[in-house]
Amino acid sequence: MARSDVQLMLGVKAGDDASFELLLEKYRTPLVHFLFRMVRDAATAEDLAQEVFLRVYRARKKYAPSAKFTTWLFRIATNLALNAIRDSRNEKMGVSIDEGANGGDAEQPRMDVADKRPGMVERMMERDRAAVIKRAIQALPEKQRAAVLLHKYHDLDYDEIASILHCSESALKSLLFRAYETLRVELAPLVATKD
Repeated sequence: MARSDVQLMLGVKAGDDASFELLLEKYRTPLVHFLFRMVRDAATAEDLAQEVFLRVYRARKKYAPSAKFTTWLFRIATNLALNAIRDSRNEKMGVSIDEGANGGDAEQPRMDVADKRPGMVERMMERDRAAVIKRAIQALPEKQRAAVLLHKYHDLDYDEIASILHCSESALKSLLFRAYETLRVELAPLVATKD
C-alpha cells in the first residue's frame, strides 16, 4: 500500500532518504510547472523548485503534519516565486511561448483520405489562443496569478490555497473573483472569435 505524503515526510524526518526521493519524484514536475507559470522562465523555475526541495529537506527535523503536505510545499514555492518576481522586477523578463512547438510536418496527408488532425492553421490559431491566455494570466497581480494557478492548474481546495497565500477563505474567494473577472474581460475577444 502506498504511503501518504505525510507518512513519507515523517519518514524523511526520521532519516529515510528513500522517502524524500519519492516525494521529489512525485512533486518535482508539478512544482516546476507551477513555478514556470509564476516566473515565466524555465531556468528560474528549475532553480526555484530545487530551492523548494532544499528547504523541505532542511526543515525535515521541525516538520509537524499540521496541514496537508501539498499545502506546505506550495506555500514554500509561492513565497519563493513571489520573491523572485519582486527581485527581478527591474529586469525585463522575456515571455517565451515554446510549448507545443513541434518542428514541421514532414509527411503530407494523402489527398484521398480525410485527415482528422488539426491543420496548420488550426494549430497556429490554438497556439495563439494559448499564448493570449498565458499572457492574460501573467498580467494578473502576483497574488491573483498564484491563486488562479493553484486553483485551476493544481486543483487545490480553497482552504489549502488560503493557507498557502496567508489569507482567509473569504479573502481568497474575493481574490479569485477579481482575477476571473479580469480574465473574463481580457479573454472575451477569444470567446467571440471562437464562436
